[in-house]
Amino acid sequence: MDPVLIGELLSGLMFFGIIGFLLLGFPVAFTLAGVSLLFGLMGMAFGVFDPSNFGSLPNRYIGFMTNEVLVAVPLFIFMGVMLERSNIAEQLLLTMGKLFGSLRGGLGFSVVIVGAMLAASTGVVGATVVTMGLISLPAMLRAGYDPKLATGVICASGTLGQIIPPSTVLIFMGDMLSGINSQVQMAKGNFAPTPVSVGDLFAGALLPGVLLVGLYLAYVAFKAFTDPQSCPAMPVSEEEKRGLLREVFVALVPPFLLIMAVLGSILGGIATPTEAASVGAVGAMVLAALRWRLSFAVLKDTVISAATITSMVFVILMGASVFSIVFRLMGGDDLVHEFLSNLPGGTLMAVAVVMAIMFVLGFILDTFEIIFIVIPITAPILLALDVDPIWLGVIVGVNLQTSFLTPPFGFALFYLRGVAPDGLPTSAIYKGILPFVLLQIVAIACLFLFPQIVTWLPKVISG
Repeated sequence: MDPVLIGELLSGLMFFGIIGFLLLGFPVAFTLAGVSLLFGLMGMAFGVFDPSNFGSLPNRYIGFMTNEVLVAVPLFIFMGVMLERSNIAEQLLLTMGKLFGSLRGGLGFSVVIVGAMLAASTGVVGATVVTMGLISLPAMLRAGYDPKLATGVICASGTLGQIIPPSTVLIFMGDMLSGINSQVQMAKGNFAPTPVSVGDLFAGALLPGVLLVGLYLAYVAFKAFTDPQSCPAMPVSEEEKRGLLREVFVALVPPFLLIMAVLGSILGGIATPTEAASVGAVGAMVLAALRWRLSFAVLKDTVISAATITSMVFVILMGASVFSIVFRLMGGDDLVHEFLSNLPGGTLMAVAVVMAIMFVLGFILDTFEIIFIVIPITAPILLALDVDPIWLGVIVGVNLQTSFLTPPFGFALFYLRGVAPDGLPTSAIYKGILPFVLLQIVAIACLFLFPQIVTWLPKVISG
């Protein structure tokens, strides 16, 4: 049999083998590395894989550890965990609830706005969903909100950290797309390609994030107008109103200034993402100290949590590196290139198919697992078809956010189910999220039809 055909067959089987083992419940990082090594040995037996290729792994791992851009990841995670552990997020939710609670749908508006602010200051989806579920869900249910609307708003708003900068997903994608785009452009004969940075991806994601927030707010307003009983106003006492202005100022202004300092310095070109992340981490500690929330116990808990999350992500990245080497060098790249290039409908259909695959994988894999597996395989082909790398990175982020919400396996739904009252049926959570999934699909359609939503701001900033 043709060695090329054998290599492509083995690479395809390896991909589906990894999915199968993950469905059986094996750890992701070890599944990626273990199954890839197994198929690498099979490739050696058939003469289609050279084991000396594994010699590049140490250099890759050292590259991850010395990559200045990726240093921003643990710092942003630390910032987010510190804001959550020091109860700053809780105070934001309670204060915004009082501010908007007297309006029909007011609690829903406050959850969306706070979700966007937490996304722009933490980027940690699980922590945001759990925090808002613990604080907002009981308040919304006590106020008489329809459980479906309450759970839907919380889950959707909590996942905005996937796309609104400083998303850790965008940091990894920005770093990966930068290298891939350079290689693709050089292969095309362009030896001075326009660089793609994490800051470009942050700028590109800003307007789509605003678009999603606007769609969520519009849906809550629609429910308040057409079905007032589903989101009634919450009475606010005169005593609460008297001190409300000062409370809003104290709760809202410091986190807002921190967000502006972090994102503004990145988008303005004043600081790199890593430098801005260090400012954010120190700023989060300062905010906690000003509220008398900073203690050794909180700091220790934050450091351990940030180290745990960071280690998990980087161990998955190391396992994905083994998979990438075996898949590509056995001919998997050629298989994917042939498949995507020959699709009817050209480039647009190729992107749509990749998005569909990522969406389905989102039912069983975490976001980081998906981008570490799929981006190295598909991005070189899509960029070779002249897809804009910034647009690709942002639309992947929005798509993965959608899969984070989609029943029956959306991770955000599991996070909320874990903290929701026992009397709240799981079916209410699933039904409540469906309108927001449709809004996500509308947002993705807008990005397909009007790519300028993504590409305009990076061009303005870069001049």
